[in-house]
Amino acid sequence: QVQLVESGGGSVQPGESLRLSCTASGFALNNYAIGWFRQAPGKEREGVSCINNRDGSTYYLSDVRGRFTISRDSTKNTVYLQMNSLKAEDPAVYSCAADPDLWACTKRVIKKSYDYWGRGTQVIVSP
Repeated sequence: QVQLVESGGGSVQPGESLRLSCTASGFALNNYAIGWFRQAPGKEREGVSCINNRDGSTYYLSDVRGRFTISRDSTKNTVYLQMNSLKAEDPAVYSCAADPDLWACTKRVIKKSYDYWGRGTQVIVSP
């Protein structure tokens, strides 16, 4: 059974950091593109970052580039999203997703609809 479980969300002040984890079971993350998406109340879901399964290339939404870093630990079958310098516009439910499509993640584009999804973890940023 394919399963993705996110963890690491929480409540922080502006400028602080969080590291989200996405742990997979039932499949090897290395064989899938892994994306992080977020959805704030009243807003559409947007792709924040992804790492592909071809050459490890990564994508970042312009609003988070330079602040967020995605990485993969194959030994733990886990993908991380390190979020630094969190801002007031970052709060949302962050979800990770997996897709076997080799083109689900490129340096320029993140596919909007991935095959497998976690339930998400809440990120709150407030003074």
